[in-house]
Amino acid sequence: MGPIRSILISVALLLLGNGLINTLLALRGTAEGFSTPFLGLIMSGYFAGFICGSFAGRHLIRRMRHIRTFAFCAAICASAALLHLVFIDPWVWLGLRFVYGLSYITLITVIESWLNSQAVPSERGRIFAIYMAVNLGALALAQQILRLGSTDGPLLFLLVSILICWALLPITLTSKPEPEVSGRPRANLRALASHAPLPVAAALLSGLAMGAFWAMTPVYTVKLGLDNAGVALVMSLAIVGGAIFQIPVGRYSDRHDRPRVLNWIVLLAAGTAALMPLAPSPEVLTGLYFLWGGLAFTLYPLSVAQMVDQLPRDEMVAGSSAMLMLHGAGCALAPVLAGSLMGVLGIHALPIYIALVLAGLGGFIFYRRRRVTDLTRGTAGHFEPMVQAGPESLDLAFEDQKPNADT
Repeated sequence: MGPIRSILISVALLLLGNGLINTLLALRGTAEGFSTPFLGLIMSGYFAGFICGSFAGRHLIRRMRHIRTFAFCAAICASAALLHLVFIDPWVWLGLRFVYGLSYITLITVIESWLNSQAVPSERGRIFAIYMAVNLGALALAQQILRLGSTDGPLLFLLVSILICWALLPITLTSKPEPEVSGRPRANLRALASHAPLPVAAALLSGLAMGAFWAMTPVYTVKLGLDNAGVALVMSLAIVGGAIFQIPVGRYSDRHDRPRVLNWIVLLAAGTAALMPLAPSPEVLTGLYFLWGGLAFTLYPLSVAQMVDQLPRDEMVAGSSAMLMLHGAGCALAPVLAGSLMGVLGIHALPIYIALVLAGLGGFIFYRRRRVTDLTRGTAGHFEPMVQAGPESLDLAFEDQKPNADT
């Protein structure tokens, strides 16, 4: 653990800042009177930047190397967080979210490529598990930082900037040599859709659901009358639910028919979302979010595991990039769609939108199971718990599975 300790400390600090700013902006934008549809557009800007940065980040790293790139992008993210206080304007916030998302995914790419370079083959699985635990733990803890100040004041924005700046310290102090920047096969969406349409649909539609959760749930809960502490609790428990459910659901899917397991998880998540408008109290709503998070957070890793089941070894790296791009595209579209529906139909349109998206995915999976046999090449891969991260994380997770995917 010694060689990667500084990297994990950096990623924990970075994710604390990022998890806080994502929720904080939704709450502050609501307090400033931004319309719900435009808030959705602002939140989509982050995911749009995330997608663009997945491609541009590697070129920047190749030119500037890892440490200089990390410092460069961390300065942009910290500055962007503070500029939201300087310019209380929805169009400026949209631009800042795009720039922030582009810079943030570059930071994550630096961290993940460094983890990949430091991980010996026998330790890759354990390092990936620790990395994902740090991700989920930091995201859950970040929501509780909302309790430290008012969304109307500057303190929380200052804390975001401080946390991102502190993430620079372990990286810049490391004595480890910077890794080499290797090339990656280009994502081929057409080929992936042809060979593995079920994972493609699951990655895209789970993004359409999860993007709405991340971007619009703070808006939904605050408009229901919850205070900052209540919003923080809902978000944290959904993330904790996702952390708790992933391993048992994933291991169960390894031992049984994965599409069937995915079908049941999708339908149960859709049903849970559909019950949210009927929740008689904030306590019941919080419990539903815990259950929904436990189910919904497994969808993307289940879709990735299904992709590993179906693709030959030489297509897995390109396939993993395509899956990440599809999930990110769904996340980018989701806040605009959900925010627009909330503006027209009212706040309860959010859980109904999520339920309909997941029900549509459940219907597609049911059709594939009944009418089409999805080819599994060789020995099936195993599930790895994960959240949407950077393009290098899938290499770290599934490196040991690649030989089993080819026959």
